[in-house]
Amino acid sequence: MNFEFTEEQKMLRNTVRAFVDKEIMPNITEWDSQGKFDPEIFTKLSALGLMGVCIPEAYGGSGMDYNSLAIVCEELERGDTAFRTAVSVHTGLNSMTLLQWGNEEQKKKYLIPQAKGAKIGAFGLTEPGAGSDVAAMSTHAILDGDHYILNGQKTWISLCDVADYFIVFAYTGDRSLKHKGISAFIVDRTWEGFSSKAIKGKYGIRAGNTGELFFEDVKVPKENLLGEEGEGFKIAMAALDNGRFTVAAGAVGLSMACIEESVKYCHQRHTFGKPIGQHQLVKQMIAKMEAGYQMSRLLVYRVGELKNQGVRNTRETSLAKWQACDFANKAADDAVQIHGAYGYSDEYPVARFLRNSKAPVIYEGTREIHTLMQADYVLGEREDKPLNHMLPKWPFEIDHQLC
Repeated sequence: MNFEFTEEQKMLRNTVRAFVDKEIMPNITEWDSQGKFDPEIFTKLSALGLMGVCIPEAYGGSGMDYNSLAIVCEELERGDTAFRTAVSVHTGLNSMTLLQWGNEEQKKKYLIPQAKGAKIGAFGLTEPGAGSDVAAMSTHAILDGDHYILNGQKTWISLCDVADYFIVFAYTGDRSLKHKGISAFIVDRTWEGFSSKAIKGKYGIRAGNTGELFFEDVKVPKENLLGEEGEGFKIAMAALDNGRFTVAAGAVGLSMACIEESVKYCHQRHTFGKPIGQHQLVKQMIAKMEAGYQMSRLLVYRVGELKNQGVRNTRETSLAKWQACDFANKAADDAVQIHGAYGYSDEYPVARFLRNSKAPVIYEGTREIHTLMQADYVLGEREDKPLNHMLPKWPFEIDHQLC
């Protein structure tokens, strides 16, 4: 595999980095302290063609490869996790899922405006009593004529107050069917009975919009069923392959930010008559950060290449997400240690890095879930079969000129 960036990818990276330096860096301390998410960021990302970076041009996107999405996420999280999360949810969990599982009418109606950035997409799977145990969800949808009547609640949903469309999972069959009784729906926030509420007082990712969704007798048209009844769990797991990929890529960016800030401080701060970067134990922390960063990057871009080839990558994505997020969390912890007492304040960004680094270790599969998954693969207790629905290979060859 060749992991050298193409000229187009180098230009993309420079573009996103310049965007982060101009639009996010000068404001992030204030946004984080106020718990404020600025939706104008979406407008600016759309102007750069970054809301549908890996969606085919036929569906309103930029038509770049999947590793280009990784580049975008890596650079955005260098600025702040909140903005990588926004792209992860909009593109990774929602738009790529529509590309993979949606029919042509659904792609015309929902995917195209999302890829162009005219509409924002989000993802509703987690519930107060159902996280890692997806089958424990209580949200349900009952078919009534030409509509499903949707009732239930979702929590820890990114872009809860911002998104226009949500992919929502609910039981449509007997709960005794467990995973096989779950279906997926495309839900419009303007429908009667839908409401959302932001969660306040988060430990990290304070500049992001996260909260709850409520469904009270929401009438969902039959044509908004995504896939077939009972395919919801498959759709959710396929979506997580895409979401976890973007989370892992973002973690690479966070590790990079930790290195940049720590190296800068190592040259500025002197103790015992020399820069702290000359002390052996500080060097050890810097070296571990660099090792984690480089290993994470290789794991992430390997997954991107598998996606480009149209190969199922659940195992590889799980490993990349697990390791990249763990490395980033450790890098942020060491960055605070290197900064000493200053690292414990908002005077430097490393405290924010540490707070932000914890959530990705938990969401989209806790590290414990990924540990079990990897052990099961090695022990031969888990095997992934090819899906009937796969993301299109890159370069995209889609005949439907729908733009």
